[in-house]
Amino acid sequence: MAAISKLAPVVSVLGMVTMLFSFTMLLPLGLSWLTDDGALWIYDQSIAITFGAGFVMWIGTRHLKRELAARDGYLLASLIWTVLPAFAVLPLMFHLPNLSFTDAYFETMSGLTTTGATVLSGLDHLPKSINLWRHQLNWMGGMGIIVLAVAILPMLGVGGMQLYKAETPGPMKDDKLTPRITETAKNLWLVYFGITLACIGSLMWAGMDWFDAICHAFAALGLGGFSTHDASVGYFNSALIEYVLIIFMLIAGMNFATHFLAWRGKSLRVYLNDTEAKAFLLLVLTSCIGIAWYIWMKGVYADYWVALRHVSFNLVSLATDCGFVSMDYNPWPPFATFWMLYLSCVSVSSGSTGGGIKMVRTIVTFNQALREMTRQIHPNAILPLRLGQQVLDNRIVFAVQTFVLVYCTLVMFLTMILMASGLDLVSSISAIIACINNAGPGLNVVGPASNFSPLTDFQTWVCTFAMLVGRLELFTLLVLVTPAFWRK
Repeated sequence: MAAISKLAPVVSVLGMVTMLFSFTMLLPLGLSWLTDDGALWIYDQSIAITFGAGFVMWIGTRHLKRELAARDGYLLASLIWTVLPAFAVLPLMFHLPNLSFTDAYFETMSGLTTTGATVLSGLDHLPKSINLWRHQLNWMGGMGIIVLAVAILPMLGVGGMQLYKAETPGPMKDDKLTPRITETAKNLWLVYFGITLACIGSLMWAGMDWFDAICHAFAALGLGGFSTHDASVGYFNSALIEYVLIIFMLIAGMNFATHFLAWRGKSLRVYLNDTEAKAFLLLVLTSCIGIAWYIWMKGVYADYWVALRHVSFNLVSLATDCGFVSMDYNPWPPFATFWMLYLSCVSVSSGSTGGGIKMVRTIVTFNQALREMTRQIHPNAILPLRLGQQVLDNRIVFAVQTFVLVYCTLVMFLTMILMASGLDLVSSISAIIACINNAGPGLNVVGPASNFSPLTDFQTWVCTFAMLVGRLELFTLLVLVTPAFWRK
């Protein structure tokens, strides 16, 4: 009874979030009605089931409501990201009755975690409303459904700080942009929405129709990588569209707190003071130039500028953990493709819509390695570790090192599980890296010219877990399996 009383407030909030989530299906429902694509009944049923389930959770536990404690935030964050994809599958399964729950759940988990890996084919022939629903999941997941809930739940009598801390990575945890967490979430969404509108307009200017522009803008800003075409961005065969998407993928790969501060201060100087943003852009742009030169020298392309075009788009897409592809880069030399996978692990900024270790942790880890090498020569020296102008406490350094260690251990462990299940080494490691970084395509069996549909159900669930744990920054989910979490 005590356990039920303890979990009831979390279930109550989960019920409210689920009810709110049902209303997000109104947008594809409206499109289905306007285009008469035959899917209208799908959303009627999906909304009713989702809202009804949320209402049952809420009504059964509302009398036990209390302010959430810190540990409740971790549990609620994990439950939201686990439960909402289970309701998001409804439109897909109603429209595609032969689609298994495993594959449907993988697809919606990929959408909400902004991974962009897909098991579906025939995307060009799906009803517009179904494609919009997939891309809407990318867009909502980009900034985080939980951050959206933080802006709304206080109006329902539930504080949001615990959720914000549990779900949001990096410096944003400790740096409120405005005095109230609700205002912070609203302002971040305002910036996110504004940049999305700019992306839609730019893609239409570059030659996309209105529907493709909306869907690809949703995927680009969420760094989700879903497309309305099986050939992804390669369908358009347009250098101008690729350049537009490169710009917006790079914007989405930077900290949205920085975008907000630049907008509020009406100054670009904020970007010059952002150590992460400068390192991110420098690493990605020099990698584009270097890898283009490398594959040109290897004879993959006869012209360097053609190589630069194809490398720039696909490298930026993978480095930002977006997942768009313009061509099959699987035949490129292994160094090039594995360097792109490596960038997906370390490149994007904290507070962006990307995944992986994040650039701030990469910088701290690199500087700590330099400090340890210096200490070998000068063992008695006092060597503070700095990030920009800020001196970091050793507790932060140790936390970063622990994160990187757990990340690498998980990648190796999950890769070995896939290999034990019969998948080859390159497909296994690239699938896990792509999923835990929320990056999209891998190599070989799960490469850019294919998708994740060849995987068995077991392999699909392993990759689904990798997407979830990656999106929740490892510890938010893993802390739930520690005995200390469940002690009073």
